[in-house]
Amino acid sequence: MTLAFIAALAYLVAAGLLARGVSRDSHGRAWLIPAVIGVATHAAAHATAWQASGTADMHFFAALSLVSLGMAALTTLYGANGRMAALGVLVFPIAAIFALAYAAYGHVPASPLDWRLQLHAWCALLAYATLGIAAVLALFLWAQERALRRREFRGWLRALPPLTELESLLFRTIGVGFVLLTLTLLTGVLFVENLLAQHLVHKTVLSILSWLAFGALLLGRWRRGWRGAVAVRWTLGAMALLMLAFFGSQFVLEMVLKRV
Repeated sequence: MTLAFIAALAYLVAAGLLARGVSRDSHGRAWLIPAVIGVATHAAAHATAWQASGTADMHFFAALSLVSLGMAALTTLYGANGRMAALGVLVFPIAAIFALAYAAYGHVPASPLDWRLQLHAWCALLAYATLGIAAVLALFLWAQERALRRREFRGWLRALPPLTELESLLFRTIGVGFVLLTLTLLTGVLFVENLLAQHLVHKTVLSILSWLAFGALLLGRWRRGWRGAVAVRWTLGAMALLMLAFFGSQFVLEMVLKRV
């Protein structure tokens, strides 16, 4: 609990410094130190729990926490390179909430996974984290376009890159996430058995639908130059399917039906 609390506090400090910098049109890096501390202690909280149980926990709150950890780490890397530090205003509070939720409600006894299932699980978590960042970028793109259309040139706009650069970053992030999601589906087909017995059919169907949606978006971008509102709708719709694929079904199984 101590590590998770330190991580959450560090995340919130980083988010606060970023929000203050955006409001003052400042681009300092004071937020970077608490962000790194947050990511490191968040990861340490999971590593400590895994060492105690002898295996990685991939249940509902643990998975949420791991995805938010991945998103926080990617945000820190983006920001450290001078691009899109403003992501942290949304991502770091989310990571703080899920780190505390994992500390309070996680640590469900987990069955040992062989290397093949672990590979599948880690591909899935990385895909979720990367595409989660894409969803946040899509929200920023929507907000930026809306503000520009209304000629509301507020200070936070200056914290974002130009519209075309933000759009390019969105599609590059989706491209990486699409590759990771493809690997997730391939490792699932190769290594996961007894889909019906493991209540995985609906997860697989929704994941494939999300994969098709992200693929259609990338194809539309390449062939027809899709951008703007179209890109935002497809990104958020595909991400919603992906969230339902695991977290929606896992919530029902673990929280409602009490099946672990």
